[in-house]
Amino acid sequence: MIPVESDIEYRSADEIKLYQEELLHRALHYLNEHSVYYHRMFERYEIHINQIRYLEDLVKIPFTEKKDLQLFNEEFLCCPREKIIDYVTTSGTLGDPVTFGCTEKDLQRLAYNEMKSFACAGLRPGNIVQLMTTLDKRFMAGLAYFLGIRELGASVIRVGNGIPELQWDTIRRLKPDTIMCVPSFILRLIQYAEEHQIDYRHSSIRRIIGIGEGLREQDFSLNLLGQRIHDKWDVDLFATYSSTEMGATFSECEYGCGGHLHPELIIVEIIGPDNLPVPDGEYGEIVVTTLGVEGMPLLRFRTGDIAAKRTEPCRCGRHSFRLTPLIGRKHNMIKLKGTTLYPPALNDVLDNTAYVENYVIEVQESEAGTDQVLVKIGLKYRPEFDAVKDLKDRFRSRIRVAPDIELHPVEVIHAINYPAKSRKPVKFIDKRQ
Repeated sequence: MIPVESDIEYRSADEIKLYQEELLHRALHYLNEHSVYYHRMFERYEIHINQIRYLEDLVKIPFTEKKDLQLFNEEFLCCPREKIIDYVTTSGTLGDPVTFGCTEKDLQRLAYNEMKSFACAGLRPGNIVQLMTTLDKRFMAGLAYFLGIRELGASVIRVGNGIPELQWDTIRRLKPDTIMCVPSFILRLIQYAEEHQIDYRHSSIRRIIGIGEGLREQDFSLNLLGQRIHDKWDVDLFATYSSTEMGATFSECEYGCGGHLHPELIIVEIIGPDNLPVPDGEYGEIVVTTLGVEGMPLLRFRTGDIAAKRTEPCRCGRHSFRLTPLIGRKHNMIKLKGTTLYPPALNDVLDNTAYVENYVIEVQESEAGTDQVLVKIGLKYRPEFDAVKDLKDRFRSRIRVAPDIELHPVEVIHAINYPAKSRKPVKFIDKRQ
């Protein structure tokens, strides 16, 4: 645990900015000396790193994009290969996965990051965390969670994802107080408990930390998925945001007002359509510069995720800014019958419909060049009314428009959701060019 008096997150906004600018200066010199890719970029664009003195000067530097990491992966490596002790890959959301090599220092940084994030969510030595995420399949997050819990001094149970029966058997035997998993899996846990007369409301679980899916609206109230979980199970819910590329996590504190930045690990810009920073509070694309990464640090990496900064001090006492819940990925934006939306808006309706067991959303271009959205659904049970009509009404009441809907056997949708090589449930398939 880091004492409050020495934690940069509790310093003033001006102190945090000065601190980050010093770390940025070190990062630029490190990249110039050790990165083939960035050294070439600085020369090509005549960027003099000593003139990048303030965070505002970052706009003088070109962005790094996913395609750069795919095309020039080896050139991002900043250390000899023998220093790499762990290899991970991204989930491949936007195409081929990207490989990252982590040094011992990088793994220590990951442990530190997750220690701070778990502490932000209220974990302390003595807590017991049941990890419902994989540590294999080249997955950075599962390893990071394990390292962070260990660094914090709490206890960890590595169960892995899926298998509700094994999860409940573990809870009964070892009595963890915290679960970490994809939020929609909680509904499967609850369903299994209800079907097998497990008194889950009086179990040892007091806290759920969600990964990979949102739990809150933009005003920080629980979204439909979060509310559905809370109505069934009165436990504390915490949302997180992270990615392999940034090697950092934004975790909510007990007040649930956005994910807190760890200033010593990452610099964040929010970029508008003109590729310039937007005013605080406005939505734009999250662009990150990693700090303290030894193996493959990144400079102004475009995440494709859309959110906003909240800069007012949090009631928890931290003064570092927070990120709002994501409203979606820039590349996944949908124009449906004149309405602009992102997949989470569709997920929210489907996750809150009792008779929907599973689903996948497919988007493709119509002959007219507009977006065509098809939702394939597996039914938990067949209601007495017309399920397709009811779902279309639910979509219209929530987002004003309704996608096309098809009903399929649950097994068919499950096979789409969980392909053999996937580490995360596949609920969105973009077939657009």
